[in-house]
Amino acid sequence: MKTEKNNGIVYLVGAGPGDPGLITLRGVECLCRAEVVVYDYLANEQLLNFAPNEAERIYAGKIGGRHNQDQSEINRILVEKAGEGKTVVRLKGGDPFVFGRGGEECEALAEGGITFEVVPGVTAGVGAAAYAGIPLTHRDYTASVAFVTGQEGKGKDESAIDWERLSLGSGTVVFYMGITTLRRNMERLLEHGRSPQTPVALVRWGTTPEQQVLTGSLADIADRVEQAGFKPPAVVIVGEVVGLRDKLRWFDTRPLFGKKILVTRAADQAGEFCTILSERGATAIECPTIKLEEPEEWAPMDAVIKQLAGYDWLVLTSGNAVRNLFRRMETLGLDARCLAGCRVCAVGPKTAEAMAAFGIRPDLMPSDYKAEGVVAEFAKLDLTGSRILFPRADRAREIIPRELERMGAHVDSPVAYRNILPDRLPPEALFALEKRSVDCITFTSSSTVENLAGMLGGDLMVNMLKGVTVASIGPVTSRTCHELGLKVDIEPPRSTLAELTAAIERYFHAASSIGR
Repeated sequence: MKTEKNNGIVYLVGAGPGDPGLITLRGVECLCRAEVVVYDYLANEQLLNFAPNEAERIYAGKIGGRHNQDQSEINRILVEKAGEGKTVVRLKGGDPFVFGRGGEECEALAEGGITFEVVPGVTAGVGAAAYAGIPLTHRDYTASVAFVTGQEGKGKDESAIDWERLSLGSGTVVFYMGITTLRRNMERLLEHGRSPQTPVALVRWGTTPEQQVLTGSLADIADRVEQAGFKPPAVVIVGEVVGLRDKLRWFDTRPLFGKKILVTRAADQAGEFCTILSERGATAIECPTIKLEEPEEWAPMDAVIKQLAGYDWLVLTSGNAVRNLFRRMETLGLDARCLAGCRVCAVGPKTAEAMAAFGIRPDLMPSDYKAEGVVAEFAKLDLTGSRILFPRADRAREIIPRELERMGAHVDSPVAYRNILPDRLPPEALFALEKRSVDCITFTSSSTVENLAGMLGGDLMVNMLKGVTVASIGPVTSRTCHELGLKVDIEPPRSTLAELTAAIERYFHAASSIGR
């Protein structure tokens, strides 16, 4: 099917119904090698991050300023780009061959002599049902399921659907794109013998944090949809299995479901916290207010690294300090053996975890995971004449070196990394703040607060965060919030991401209980 002059290929990749985690490994592999990505509005745009930065991205929802109603234009683009010898990924919501018009695209590719491969995806009916807690088949209810388009091709005088068999012969019926024709389709099922009491569920934006589910019966679901103002896109599930939702629902019962939370950590650290929040049901938006850079000069750091054997203690108060210290040691041709005669203090479990990656276990870790906790632990020791190394951020507080020197130690505190302002806030985060759609903003250090104020302006920051729940990781960060005019609503008993997440959950649970 491939001509000699054409070395291109098109991968029709099913992106799944919305949750970016539902794409297949093969789909990710194809995206990673793509030179062109043609995607539609039902494909989660986060998946585009798998494509190389230099890959051309073409949005197929609109072409030439027109809403995409003409499949032929998409077909032309696929043939043209692959004909230029490029690797093209056609990223389609759901599965390419289930109401995705993938068959038409493959026909065009075959006629154009273009090699193609189809990568299946989780289709919306299956994904939305699973995330709504509705098994499409169940041995106690039904052994069959039918997938049906809710909107047949325009211009048809008669329906091509066998409504009698559909009504009586299929246990579960799933309609795609069926809201605008919902009343008519439900009436047809009733007219052909389906019981008016048959349970029905509509799942909107299935598998995403915006998922909404509306249930009713065949007799009243159309009225319920109109009363609720329930809008597309959604799938319609008809059958007795819908009645299992109350028992089996799991996705929209998670503690932070439906909450939109801004994470203001550095870009290379936000992912971890966003994952934690997402697993609890939140929509986590990365809003990095910190950009980490190397020191302006390495000479002070290099000098102390070369003298590591002469230090009694190494104090590390962040994963960034750990990583930058060991990276610089490696650059200088050194490794962890330099610390053989030096004891190590880690400020908390995350710092200790970063140390473990380099084969180091802390000799000391305070129960209070902040600078004051480190000082309190060292106050129990005799530091007279001790030499202590404290690699730090350029904007770190002076409490540790100041207090340890008061105890009789000599402290060297070279800059291991700089904390600077990013160029701008991500558009998604700024848009969410402007729309007043943010439920909670998290601050994990004083710098995250100060930098947000620096990027927005203090007055504008306070104004944009009116009505937004402010979650601070600890008292030092909270104090900075107060100084800049923010009221702190959440502060965990211990300064860890896990404790902060738990505190956010408790806060919103209590708020929802009051609302009920």
